Amino acid sequence: MGGLFDLEAEGGILHGHFAWLVTGFEWLAAIIDIAAILLLLVGAIRFIAGVTMAEISRKDAARVRKTNAERIELGRYILAGLELFIVSDVIHTALSLAMADLIFLLVLVIIRSITSFFLERELSTLRQELGD
Repeated sequence: MGGLFDLEAEGGILHGHFAWLVTGFEWLAAIIDIAAILLLLVGAIRFIAGVTMAEISRKDAARVRKTNAERIELGRYILAGLELFIVSDVIHTALSLAMADLIFLLVLVIIRSITSFFLERELSTLRQELGD
């Protein structure tokens, strides 16, 4: 067969004729993944440092308040990291022609959205307790 069917066998027009663009987007998605990981690591390091300082330098009520404030900050980092991972997953799926990848993306987005929802709800509760 010719024409369109040949392009589908090669992986579609994008993969067949614009492989350099696909490679560029794959690199971009990888950079976004790395940025998300770095963001999570920065949040974790800040959280550990903040909680350690709270434990060392504060009395009970102030320590709990400072720890909860640090939990809110960590939650913000986690939410931002999850959002970046979703962006990366969308890019990967857009480049893929496999239905399994689309289903995988759907499941990931659902899981991450549920996680984000409950994390945001917990952060709201903590903010109310702190009076922020």
